[in-house]
Amino acid sequence: MFDGHVIVVDLGFGDAGKGATVDWLCSAAAGLEVSAVVRFNGGAQAAHNVVAEGRHHTFAQFGSGTFSGVPTLLSRHMLVEPIALAGEARQLAALGVPDPLSLLRIDGRALLTTPIHIAANRAREDARGYSRHGSCGRGIGETASYALEHEAPTVADCLRPRVLRQKLELLAAHYGPVIAPSAHRYEPITDLIAMYSEFGAAVRIVDDGELAALAARGRLIFEGAQGILLDEWRGLHPHTTWSTVEPRNARAMLAAIGASAATLGVTRTYLTRHGAGPFPTEDPTLDLPEPHNIDGPYQGPFRRGHLDLPLLRYAVAAADGIDALALTHVDVETPYVSTGYDTPTGTVDDLALGPWQDLTHQQNLTTLLATATPRLTRRPPNRITWLAEQLATPVVLTSTGPDRADRHAHHIARTTSCPA
Repeated sequence: MFDGHVIVVDLGFGDAGKGATVDWLCSAAAGLEVSAVVRFNGGAQAAHNVVAEGRHHTFAQFGSGTFSGVPTLLSRHMLVEPIALAGEARQLAALGVPDPLSLLRIDGRALLTTPIHIAANRAREDARGYSRHGSCGRGIGETASYALEHEAPTVADCLRPRVLRQKLELLAAHYGPVIAPSAHRYEPITDLIAMYSEFGAAVRIVDDGELAALAARGRLIFEGAQGILLDEWRGLHPHTTWSTVEPRNARAMLAAIGASAATLGVTRTYLTRHGAGPFPTEDPTLDLPEPHNIDGPYQGPFRRGHLDLPLLRYAVAAADGIDALALTHVDVETPYVSTGYDTPTGTVDDLALGPWQDLTHQQNLTTLLATATPRLTRRPPNRITWLAEQLATPVVLTSTGPDRADRHAHHIARTTSCPA
């Protein structure tokens, strides 16, 4: 299907099926001979459901190629939560994955998400009341924002107890006023250091030479987290993640080793959103099965709506183009698609892509969509052909269910090549 490396990104608000797509690309069914899955954004809040050969796992930090024995590289752009990662390793071992931690390589520059970050995140989101942003409550935003102005703990510090202690003490002092009034608590720093030291000894901590070494052995699959409409600079602010979801970081990592990749955009046949934020095509009457996505205590409800073509085009533009589409949930029948909006200031067919890092533009988009009424038209008879035509992009993979066996290749795409 692909001649070279592949970047997998979600073109919506998340939950489109990235994990299942990556699992298939790494399986024998795809025949791609993948050397590693590279995680290039997000952290422990990811929830990539994979169902294959009688097993189901919700991948958070491990790459979704793990069932096929494909190693995972957690890049410097990942936010690593060791306690949750150890728990995920135990779950994978119980599912028959031998020694899951041996499949991990972690860039030492990756930031650590600690229980202190998580407690602060939940305290802030609780304080917002009805104005919540839709956080997962996993400390992602606090991890990223703290590191902008402070010497934050990293994975490499797990091998340097003195440095780690100093950073954790400063972290705890910084967040003390935020956490103190709440019921959220965290482990004593001495206990954290002991756990992190054990973690550092159990995993392979690498430098920036690891990516080139893995690429020299074969194909890399870059597995994105969340969706482009939640991107920190391109998403609908303030209902966004503290992470660059669109593929610029993955492309920069590849460029640094003289390589490039095809970008595979994943979308459902309809739109979903977890938690707060504008959702013009939301339709509470849609009774669609969702076995693996539920309401969350911090994110809020899991919402469903009709396919939104302007938002989909916007996501493709925010990704600086895609090379192919993976279309999931083609077995689900929804009556409408949106081809534009009616707004108080007139009709809108396309959403403008503003300058990168322009949060004012993103806030204006949020305001526009909060007051927009979608122009709904009947679902086209052949959604696969219609979507390929609308986005001028081939649909190369479809799925009719959650299982790996439910995925079907549709198109041979000759794309970018692996490095020499």
